[in-house]
Amino acid sequence: MAEIILNVDVRENTGTGGARAARRSGAVPGILYGGGKAPVAISVNEKDFRKNLYTGKLLGHLVTLKYGDESQPVIAKDVQFDPVSDRPLHFDLMRVDENQTIKIEVPIHFINEDQCKAFRQGGTLEIVRHSVEIFVPANHIPEDLVVDLAGHKLGDTLRWSDVKVPSDVKATITDRDFVIGAIKVSSAAISADQIEEDIAEENAAAEVPASEQDGETTEG
Repeated sequence: MAEIILNVDVRENTGTGGARAARRSGAVPGILYGGGKAPVAISVNEKDFRKNLYTGKLLGHLVTLKYGDESQPVIAKDVQFDPVSDRPLHFDLMRVDENQTIKIEVPIHFINEDQCKAFRQGGTLEIVRHSVEIFVPANHIPEDLVVDLAGHKLGDTLRWSDVKVPSDVKATITDRDFVIGAIKVSSAAISADQIEEDIAEENAAAEVPASEQDGETTEG
């Protein structure tokens, strides 16, 4: 089962007023929805919520919601933050069966840049997608999806087929091998290559006798 347990209270007062009252009492208001049941207004102690949130294993993962003696698996779908204080203001939980296949976005991480010769040649990584929406069993949601850059070359396009994907993960986009990113040649690398070409041409020209450069021959 899930590693994180959220002990929640059901809020009787809903709407903006009820949410403000929950925050004043030291709680974070939220909504529990899905599973073919009516939405329920809930709240969680803010200190406990922050502790679980900053583990990185709350948002987008299977967790256990507890209310009294009852418990059920849920997915934390969204958390809203105060733009100034970064305090959590509201959260959404979705009821699920732990073996249910769900649709969720998972972040993409690129690894082994230091083992990719393209970056030593002046290449830069252009990220097209920072996350990908997938179908996956609720109890097998990966922390992230990984693209290994080792062995890639300048100009390579990185696609979904380059992502290391568990066997039970499927992308929601199925009609193409969509782009995740690309290794592009930077303007600095282009300039350096041009300088090297110019120097090579100058050196080659310097090795040719002046008479041959003018198209003349010398008679003995």
